[in-house]
Amino acid sequence: MIAPVVRVPRLAVKAGEVRPGERAIPEETAVAIVHNGSTYAVMMATPADLEDFGYGFSLTEGVVGSLSDVESIETLEFDEGVEIRLWLNEERAGQMVARRRQIAGPTGCGLCGVESLELATKPAKLVPEGRSFTAAQIGEAIAALPPAQRLNHETRAVHAAAFWQPGDGLVAVREDVGRHNALDKLVGHLARTGRDAAAGIVLLTSRVSIEMVQKTAMLGAPVLVAVSAPTALAVRTAEASGITLAAIARDDGFEVFTHPHRIAFGGAQTELMAHVG
Repeated sequence: MIAPVVRVPRLAVKAGEVRPGERAIPEETAVAIVHNGSTYAVMMATPADLEDFGYGFSLTEGVVGSLSDVESIETLEFDEGVEIRLWLNEERAGQMVARRRQIAGPTGCGLCGVESLELATKPAKLVPEGRSFTAAQIGEAIAALPPAQRLNHETRAVHAAAFWQPGDGLVAVREDVGRHNALDKLVGHLARTGRDAAAGIVLLTSRVSIEMVQKTAMLGAPVLVAVSAPTALAVRTAEASGITLAAIARDDGFEVFTHPHRIAFGGAQTELMAHVG
């Protein structure tokens, strides 16, 4: 398979000096997601964990309702890129033909190919209540993420999506040049391993936009924590879907934007709950 990281020659210019050397950079490859012989999407992605990507993308796009809808999957490499071929059962294949749309997605694009404003801003799925977490646990989860970002350590150029669970710690990390792709890979992995998304926290290294909330809701994860800020539409979507959204998470704390009842802050809990509905 195509290597997810390559080393290229470069000149480093610093303090008036020019030095030759090499730099590790992430690969970016055209990845076509094909259902029953028809291309549903072509995304620019990092060529790693591609079966997870195929499953996760199909789940978050609503092409399949569960992995039982997929009869087989294979990944094929070509000169132009990679195809992830999924074969769906007869019932799901018929539903897919009725709603098929083709997407050409550049890096970081999450809504390419959407045919109407209504589809772009569709309500997110309601999430289950799930469990609660302490502020200390959220701090522990976000602190565990940077050391686990293997590709980012090499390249300093990829996003990560991860899942943290009390007692197990960081159970999965997926990385990609596209933040949406990283989350889709995580969704696919959690579905394949049967992990209960309501029992842990989804972590993101990127900003939180509407489609990141929508994908998290499709996963059924009630708690989403990100290192960057959310958009206003993402906050409204998280509120409507029942997701506890925390962001701007750093070593010294984080900010909660929606549904704070799942986080135990300590003594001032009642007043804080009234401040953020």
